[in-house]
Parts: sequence; C-alpha cells; structure tokens
Amino acid sequence: MAQIEKIHAPGFWASVINTFSLFLRMGKKSRRTKVFFAISLLPVIIAAIVKLNHVFSSGGGREGIYIFSNIIMAFYLQFLILVLALFFGTSICSEELEGKTLTYLTTRPVPKSAIMLGKYAAYTLLIVFMVVLGVTLSFVLLNMNRLLDFSLYPIFFRDLGVLTLGMICYTAFFAFLGTFLKKSVLFGLLFSFGWENVIQYFPGTTQKFTIVHYLKSLLPGPSTGGFSFLLFRLEPSPTGVSIFMLLLITAVFLSLACLFFSKKEYILD
Repeated sequence: MAQIEKIHAPGFWASVINTFSLFLRMGKKSRRTKVFFAISLLPVIIAAIVKLNHVFSSGGGREGIYIFSNIIMAFYLQFLILVLALFFGTSICSEELEGKTLTYLTTRPVPKSAIMLGKYAAYTLLIVFMVVLGVTLSFVLLNMNRLLDFSLYPIFFRDLGVLTLGMICYTAFFAFLGTFLKKSVLFGLLFSFGWENVIQYFPGTTQKFTIVHYLKSLLPGPSTGGFSFLLFRLEPSPTGVSIFMLLLITAVFLSLACLFFSKKEYILD
C-alpha cells in the first residue's frame, strides 16, 4: 500500500503547479480580489480626470508623462503595491487558519513548502495583473496624444519592471510574516507605512535597510524632469546592486516562509 501511495503522490514541482492553478482560479473569483481590483483602478480615474482637465484648459499644465512619473507612480510605489502585497501575502497562511482548511491541505500528499510556493505564485500573479492593467490604462490616458512617441515606452516598461519587482519582493516578505504572526496584517501596516515610509528618508546607509530604497534606485535621476517626489533625499544604490538585493530579499523571505510553514505546528481556534 505504501508503495502504491508513493507512486500516485505528485512530485514537488507538480504539487507547486497544481496548488498554483487551484488558488489562481479561486483567487480570481474571490470577493477580496474584486475589491482590490477596484482599488487598483483608482489611479486610472485620477488619470482620466487629469486628462479631461488638461483638454478643457486648452492644453495647459504638466505633460502626461510628468504626471504619470510623479503622481501615478508614487501612488503605486508608495501605497498600492504595499497594500496588495500585504493583504495577499499574509493571507497565504492566515486564510487557511481562519477558514480551518489548513488540516485538509496538509493531510494531502503535498509538501507544505509546495503549498506555500504555489499560493505565493498565484497571489503574486493576481496582484501583478491588477497593477499592470492599472498602470497601462493610466499611461495610455495621460499620453493619448503622444502614443506614437516611442521615447516614452522605455519609461513605461521600466516602471512596470520596478513595480513588478516590488510586488514580488513585498509579497515574499509578508508571506513570511503571515507564517508566524497572528497579527501579521497589523505588523505589516506598521512596517509598510511606518518603517518603509519613514526610514527611506534617513541620510546615509540607514535608508538601505528598506525595500523601497532599492526600488527607487532603479528609477532615473531628477535630471530627467520626473520623479522629483519619489526621489526626495534618495542616495541611490547602483542598479546591479539594487536588483541583486531585491532578488536576495525575495529568496530569503520566501525560503523562510516555506521553512516556517513546513515546520510549525498550527493550532486551529
């Protein structure tokens, strides 16, 4: 019997893919996803209002790319990706505890680390989709009269890359918090809007103890005419160092999340 069960048990990566597919389908239908999807479109509404104001004011005001780089990007980078990563990342573990479904998942012949990786990938993909859609619509609305100006697209794709790296990194960190803290959302809020939004303005090496420092270091300098709000008091790290640190932080906290989730004995209330 043991041999038969071993034959039918899926491999590790097959378990990751199966978990990913299951929770991606479930996540797309959940009320939480619909609520956050609506929130992620707020910058699109802002962009539409700005564009309409620009049209009716006879073309006065800042260019669309300046508004996109300073206001839309600031909203996504300083607020939205933090909120999305926090609530989706911490829920990877907490929703199983609150819904009392953890026992069902862990009694199946699937490694706990595969469950963690599969859910992490599914939820990260969901929030990346929300942000990419909102950023794309905002960019198109604000630069409708310059869509054939190909000099704008490197800015657009670079911004998408920075935001995607941010979501991958933050979600891994919050997934780790969710594996061992009961009040992980509260702690995550303190981290997001306390630590990340305060320490980044400290001079010297102190600001390098934030994730957002490495994200902002991937943006162009103030000489380009944009990002004056985002890059206030930034002492950027080199591009290669920033990308390496973001990937390292992701790998470390995702590995720790898998380790804690696999080893800890959870008590269902």
